[in-house]
Amino acid sequence: MQKTVLITGATSGIGEATAVKFAESSDRLIITGRRKERLDELADHLRKTYGTEVLTLCFDVRNRHEVEEHLGALAEEWKKIDILINNAGLAVGLSHIDEGDTDDWDRMIDTNVKGLLYITRIVVPLMVARGTGHIFNIASIAGKEVYENGAVYCASKHAVDALSKAMRIDLLKHGIKVTNIAPGMVETEFSEVRFKGDTERAATVYAGLRPLTGDDIAGVIHYCASLPDHVCINDVLITPKAQANATITFRKTGQP
Repeated sequence: MQKTVLITGATSGIGEATAVKFAESSDRLIITGRRKERLDELADHLRKTYGTEVLTLCFDVRNRHEVEEHLGALAEEWKKIDILINNAGLAVGLSHIDEGDTDDWDRMIDTNVKGLLYITRIVVPLMVARGTGHIFNIASIAGKEVYENGAVYCASKHAVDALSKAMRIDLLKHGIKVTNIAPGMVETEFSEVRFKGDTERAATVYAGLRPLTGDDIAGVIHYCASLPDHVCINDVLITPKAQANATITFRKTGQP
């Protein structure tokens, strides 16, 4: 059965890979992001390759008015959203709390927490009205445990973890599933953004081990979304084989 899937932060990484995965299943897609050119390129690829119906919405999840303007004005045929994937998120900076950049803090909290809430507030009433839906919140292993230099990012992802649990309670009577996805090391633009474009430093994060890919996470999301209606995977912590927790990895020396 064809579903309508809304994915935020779809212009790269996990969001882009998830869009492709659902397009392979011939689902309809609403993809959002801040980079219009990338959104348009992805939509064009999905339409030509999979024959998928795609709606692109270019806005910043941090801006509540933009969220309300774009999602609040959806045409009737796009309002029946079956799956919401709150994927937009980022880490910026890596420093001790006493040396942190408050602009970085605002950017993480506004995107990872407030952006997720703004999107959810618009979409969930549409699901409640239909008595069905599935929400995926892309959290992080940083939402399960904290690590040095990551206080605010970890706090923001702990908030996502808590919100997932609370949403599940609030929406239980409406027949809406909530799945929290907590990836470990995934090689995307994540580290380049964290290190503000320093690609050499970003590359060291994944040196000596095989990290997860956006495709790996997309496969897990699609699996959870494909289960029978009465089955809900509540929480998934995913790491590469070489990662034990947020701080301990096994790296083979002499390998990239």
